[in-house]
Amino acid sequence: MASSSSSSSSTALTLLAPPSSLPHNWKYHVFPSFHGPDVRKTILSHVVKELMSKGIDLFIDNDIERSKSIGPELVEAIRGSRIAIVLLSKNYASSTWCLNELVEIIKCRDELGQTVMSIFYEVDPTDIKKQTGDFGKVFEETCKGKTEEEIQRWKHALTEVAQIAGFHSNNWETEAEMIEAIATDVSNKLNLSAPSSDFEDLVGMESQMTKIRRLLQLGSDESVRKIGILGQSGIGKTTIARYIFNRCSQDFQTSVFIGNIRRNYAMPAYSDKHSVKLYLQEKLMSQVTNDKDIKAPHLGVVKDRLKDKKVLLVLDDVDQSVQVEAMANETCVGPGSLIIITTQDQRVLKASGIDHIHKMDLPGDDEALQIFCINAFGQKYPKDGFEELAWKVMDLVGRLPLGLEVMGSYFRGMSEQEWTKALPNLRAHLVRNGEIANILKFSYDALYDKDKDLFLHIACFFHFQVVDVVEGCLKESFLDVRQGLHVLSQKSLISTKHGRIEMPKLLIQLGREIVRQEYPSEPGKRQFLNDAKDIEDVLGDDNAGNNSVIGIYFDDNQEITSSTSERAFERFSNLQFLEIVGKGINPQSMNYISRELRVLKWWEFQMTCFPSSFNPKFLVRLDMNFSGLTKLWKGNKPLNSLKWMDLSYSKRLKELPDLSTATNLYYLDLSYCSSLLKLPSSIGNAINLQRLNLSGCSSLVKLPSSIGNAINLEELDLSLCWSLVDLPASMRNLGRLSELKLEGCSKLEVNLANINLESLVVLDLSGCSSLKSDLESSTDIQELDSWRGRIGRIVLRGMKKPVSLLPLVVGEHVLDWLLLKSDHQESSTDIQELVDPWIGRISRLRRLILSRMRNLVSLPQLPGSLLELDAEDCESLERLNCSFRYPHIRLNFLNCYKLNQEARDLIIQTPTNEYAVCPAEEVPHCFTHRSSGSSLTVKLDQTPVGKSAKFKACILSASDDKNNIRLLEGILGTEGEVDETGDITSKRYWGSVCCSITSGENASIACNKRVGQVFSGHLFTFEVEVETEEVTSTELLFDFALVNSDSKTWKIKECGIFQLMEVLC
Repeated sequence: MASSSSSSSSTALTLLAPPSSLPHNWKYHVFPSFHGPDVRKTILSHVVKELMSKGIDLFIDNDIERSKSIGPELVEAIRGSRIAIVLLSKNYASSTWCLNELVEIIKCRDELGQTVMSIFYEVDPTDIKKQTGDFGKVFEETCKGKTEEEIQRWKHALTEVAQIAGFHSNNWETEAEMIEAIATDVSNKLNLSAPSSDFEDLVGMESQMTKIRRLLQLGSDESVRKIGILGQSGIGKTTIARYIFNRCSQDFQTSVFIGNIRRNYAMPAYSDKHSVKLYLQEKLMSQVTNDKDIKAPHLGVVKDRLKDKKVLLVLDDVDQSVQVEAMANETCVGPGSLIIITTQDQRVLKASGIDHIHKMDLPGDDEALQIFCINAFGQKYPKDGFEELAWKVMDLVGRLPLGLEVMGSYFRGMSEQEWTKALPNLRAHLVRNGEIANILKFSYDALYDKDKDLFLHIACFFHFQVVDVVEGCLKESFLDVRQGLHVLSQKSLISTKHGRIEMPKLLIQLGREIVRQEYPSEPGKRQFLNDAKDIEDVLGDDNAGNNSVIGIYFDDNQEITSSTSERAFERFSNLQFLEIVGKGINPQSMNYISRELRVLKWWEFQMTCFPSSFNPKFLVRLDMNFSGLTKLWKGNKPLNSLKWMDLSYSKRLKELPDLSTATNLYYLDLSYCSSLLKLPSSIGNAINLQRLNLSGCSSLVKLPSSIGNAINLEELDLSLCWSLVDLPASMRNLGRLSELKLEGCSKLEVNLANINLESLVVLDLSGCSSLKSDLESSTDIQELDSWRGRIGRIVLRGMKKPVSLLPLVVGEHVLDWLLLKSDHQESSTDIQELVDPWIGRISRLRRLILSRMRNLVSLPQLPGSLLELDAEDCESLERLNCSFRYPHIRLNFLNCYKLNQEARDLIIQTPTNEYAVCPAEEVPHCFTHRSSGSSLTVKLDQTPVGKSAKFKACILSASDDKNNIRLLEGILGTEGEVDETGDITSKRYWGSVCCSITSGENASIACNKRVGQVFSGHLFTFEVEVETEEVTSTELLFDFALVNSDSKTWKIKECGIFQLMEVLC
């Protein structure tokens, strides 16, 4: 829709430094300003009648006695009207009353964001702007005897109102047509500026706007800003664009939102680009003018109409750069204009020269749950009894807002039994739902055939696979795999994070449904098999298999009820990708496996050795976690294609095959292969090996000297290799080794001179109890000192005197992560004080972990860069001879009961946007508002007038197993600890502090703060920031909840609040 509104002299949008977004109670829809004798009985009467017929309330001043100045009643009426209509006639300027009204109207526009409209009735806007012609003569007469200050105010107001794009009576054939257009425009503006219920239930909008505000502030009021909003279909691009449009449109003279361009304005079959641009400009101008039949004779029409106007233009769902060229050329609009483009194709933005891009991310788990629950239950959390069901649906749907909304609506009103009955068929329902499928498949249909094929490969098999592995697997099927992945990424169909390909769950299900629909009743003819029932039918049917099936993906959520035969894979001669995590596939079928395999992933494979017929010639990835293998195969096999080998937790594995031909292998995981005695000397042939994980290989005694030939090795994990005695001197050759973990290598008498410390960034020597004597006898300490430059993370957990080692191996200006905590519950360190002043000089230290250092008594001055200090279970800690300056620091002093009062005051009073926790018996008196229980009401002196208001909050915990708070937003995962066999032995439960704030009728202001372990008798302090727009009352009700990740809730004994400040901008 198109609309016109007042211009603004402010350099910032309403959304950013918003006068109009402040809470304001509008009393009237429209305030008309006019000269009665000119228009009261003519055009004004018709305008009033038309507006009232549309249900629009006007302020009528018939009963107000007019004088030279406007009184408080009139000022109140102007300020209480959402829209001011200035009806300018030839004698308007003869009235000081009218001129003073106009001054007040312009003031309200600038201060309150009031919308101003102008009607030029039988007068020329230029005469009003410059005070010339007959209008100027009337104005000059009025100015006689007036002060210069008053005259200048009038002139400024007249100039401002003349520049507002309005309705000129001379441009209309009849007054009736103009009046109808005026009434329609007023109605549209009221719809735009009224508090919109469209956005009331939106989750995460503020977090998105926090990120996009920086882009909206770019440039000056004289520049044209162009911003791209990028993201996959269904993620909420249009929603956020409408949100900005809704909030900002009144700050622009012309506002246009053109929605769903990709579908609604499909390119006509014109032969030249010029004709395409003309077509698109006609569509744009039809929106601007509300005339669907408008024709553009040339490409200068848009520029002629908009070049002097401050325009807000949103082009939604653009898929071709010519659309931007035709409709969003910055030379066609006036200074201060804002152009927003939403698209899922990054190439469109780049081709259009748009560098300022907001990339939409999927919501986090908490926000995703809220989106689903709002649509399923009408509230932000599940109803009683539906918690587990809600999470199950979430797991199937993923975090795409479109899917969450549609599925929430689908389940709304269902009973618990109906939910349970619907869940098994939910996957199929998701991708066959018309609303979801139409939106998502539109993106797929627009791809070229090769890109479609790559999309299906990822959806059916390669989601979350490593890019290099995917490239190796598909290089013979696709001309340029990386370019294809780039295309899909640019179109927001996939993303690559940490070197892995990620595809949203709904797109995965869409791709698999597309493959299924090719042969709905003949699964043996499909390219990929993903459904357990289809896999069971095909593997059990002697006639079903053929060369069509290239991939079988059988995950751990499925199970085959009847065992397959030994010859199940015999008919699948072209099988290239096989992943089996579920149960029910006969391992003996490996005897008939395809020689074309690129990927073999078979967890819990129970054969002790691969059959002699197995040929890994084309194998790129081998993943046999938790297998019963004692060795892979007999003799030598060609491994030239192999890039990735994961045999972790194969506890019977005693030896590896010859790796002489594995020259492309870059990842080798042998963690917790506890029977592995040695590595083959051929490991040195793996010259491209980058990551080698041997953690938990408790039988491994030594490494072969040939390990030094793996010159590209970057990460080596030898943690919990208890039998390891020494490291070969050849490790000095590993010039790229950046991470070395030796945790728990208690027999290791390591000579640090054998390690290339110069390249190390992370060094873990925790539990290396034989290290001490070696250091004292070392004659090469001076050389050691010269190598220490790059280590940024060091772990010395469980050592007797770890701190004495630090200055020897760590540079003061690079260390950012230091872990000194004791192992498990043992007190294995006698440290009472940290090295001072050395530790205070570590200028980049970010995390300092001291937990369970039970003899530690005091802390010295710590670096100002610190963002986390964990001193949990430091039972003897009394003094903190330090201060904390970083605004986002996390302070954990759980179970530090000996802390003196000065230390506790420091912890509580430290300003931090995160959290701090320490033992306490009551809420301190520095909190001006205190209450028993989990809620309190704060009375403000006045409603905040800045951007937001900040509060310091605290809660005092007390365990309560019976208290069942219905709150899932803060439930988080658990962190386990691993024993020597690789089994998880204990869980550490994390918690979250949740705070909801009610202001008047607005109860949706909330924050979550993840904290450490939850114990009774501890004070948790954190900050809460409240957006001014959410505050509609001087009373704020704070409700707190403390929830643990094992679903245990905690009673809150007391809570407290004090106001910190108002954030003005």
